Amino acid sequence: MAGRFAPRPTRTTARGGDAPVPGTGALDLGLTLGPLRRGPHDPTFRVAADGSVWRASRTPEGPGTLRVRSAGGEVTADTWGPGAAWLDRHLPALLGAEDDPAAFVPRHRLVLAALRRRPGLRLTRTGLVMESLIPSILEQKVTTTEAYGSWRRLVRQYGEPAPGPAPEGLYVMPEPRAWARIPSWEWHRANVDGKRAATIVRAARVAPRLEEAALMDPPAARRRLELIPGIGPWTSAETVQRSNGAPDEVTTGDLHLPGIIGWALAGDRTADDAAMLELLAPYAGQRHRAARLILLSGRTPPRRAPRLAPNDITRI
Repeated sequence: MAGRFAPRPTRTTARGGDAPVPGTGALDLGLTLGPLRRGPHDPTFRVAADGSVWRASRTPEGPGTLRVRSAGGEVTADTWGPGAAWLDRHLPALLGAEDDPAAFVPRHRLVLAALRRRPGLRLTRTGLVMESLIPSILEQKVTTTEAYGSWRRLVRQYGEPAPGPAPEGLYVMPEPRAWARIPSWEWHRANVDGKRAATIVRAARVAPRLEEAALMDPPAARRRLELIPGIGPWTSAETVQRSNGAPDEVTTGDLHLPGIIGWALAGDRTADDAAMLELLAPYAGQRHRAARLILLSGRTPPRRAPRLAPNDITRI
């Protein structure tokens, strides 16, 4: 019945079940689903003491809760809520079943070493655009601490508790109409400036059209997103990497990424976007995966300047 969750969970088992996930023996849940977590206190994401991952999502069929566990080469998932069946159908893609790690050929010693240390990395595909787009907009040109705090406050204030026996404090993000109706003073209290707030409102008003991008090839999906004023290459890349499982979409316009990749592959901490793309050219078709592995290698340039101080607009 619409608006109520099922009394029993729906279970999907990767071994012999209805939704097999190829290669789950090496699957690393933390690495694969980690990009979906927006900070250590993300109200839509939780890692339990037993290593299971809980997620609350707003699916096209309604809110749903997912708990997924991996043990002994077997992945099991429990789902609750009106969106449970949708989450079941999309579980394999979420866990990287549509990803092809074998297509990746490491061209640098550092990348090869990172790949060997992280064999369980898969690129997730959520099939949901707005749940990645809105936090990516919040992260535009601010520190992650600021963006995570804004996301946490807005989801808790305008979202709803996750269905089923979810951990306390797990929330489903607000529906598009709720995002579009947030008053200006609440954006301010959440430390979100007018430009980012306006971009989210514009996106929320055409959410169905943007959700269609999850079924497009990544370049077309990015073009669809960038039709919205305020959504540029950085935001569209960050979104489709998650919603579409895009192995080749590189984040440009980032304050730190070019320097990290430049330092790791060429010892050049001053690399810009053009230099970064040149260094990643040997990985054409898999540049996003290469960037992920470089970040996972831990090889970053030594810090020369203090961290960017958070900007608290609520004091203005």
